[in-house]
Amino acid sequence: MEPKARAEDEDVKITVELLKSTTGEFELESILFLKMTKMNICNLGCIGDCVNLERLDLSRNDISNLKPLASLKLLTVLNLSANRISNLDPLYSCENLQNLNLAGNLISSVDALRSITKLKNLDTIRLKDTVCSFSNPVCMNTSYLNTILDMFPNIKILDGERVSGRGSDLYRLCKDIDDSLKEIDSICPIHVSVSPTKWVEDSYWELKPMQQTQTDKASEQFFELLKECRELKSKAADVITKTKTMPRAVK
Repeated sequence: MEPKARAEDEDVKITVELLKSTTGEFELESILFLKMTKMNICNLGCIGDCVNLERLDLSRNDISNLKPLASLKLLTVLNLSANRISNLDPLYSCENLQNLNLAGNLISSVDALRSITKLKNLDTIRLKDTVCSFSNPVCMNTSYLNTILDMFPNIKILDGERVSGRGSDLYRLCKDIDDSLKEIDSICPIHVSVSPTKWVEDSYWELKPMQQTQTDKASEQFFELLKECRELKSKAADVITKTKTMPRAVK
């Protein structure tokens, strides 16, 4: 009897069989990387048994309860975007977490983020994604940016933008300039037709005779001297040959 096919809108619970069939691993402890996106997952089930997981992508599902993730101590990268998450308390135990994507969930206030402020390795957080049009209610707060930066002093990248560390000043400067240009253009659109100009003159690409350098002169003199030496060697060889063929004087 063939197994019953799962309907596309059927809620899914993560099971041992599902994990093994998805990864091809025989033991859950062997799973280091796991991607289970767009699978209508609503129950994380036994995913906590994958104790050696380092990277986990559960984006675009129907997850609301993160409790099974509490046992994933080695997890460094976690993508939970586009789910129904409002409580992050279970992630407090994921002490090695570095990169966390929560864009497109139901996080309504900064208080919901306090449970992960103790994660010392966490340096990348995403709560909104303008490319995918994902966000959270908390992002609508006018003091959102400053509040998040105060809560996570070690953060380097927030919502895809570098906020501290190497290159952050240059990034902010370029962003400010870009925003200013957009603002100016929105107030007073500038549409000036500018004819393209050549970077260099046509004569730039013409081949020109190369000037002879001292190295070239030295090389030329060396080869002339070498030629003379070969001619002398040839002459010497002829003299020796003729000498050997001459009849010796009778004593």
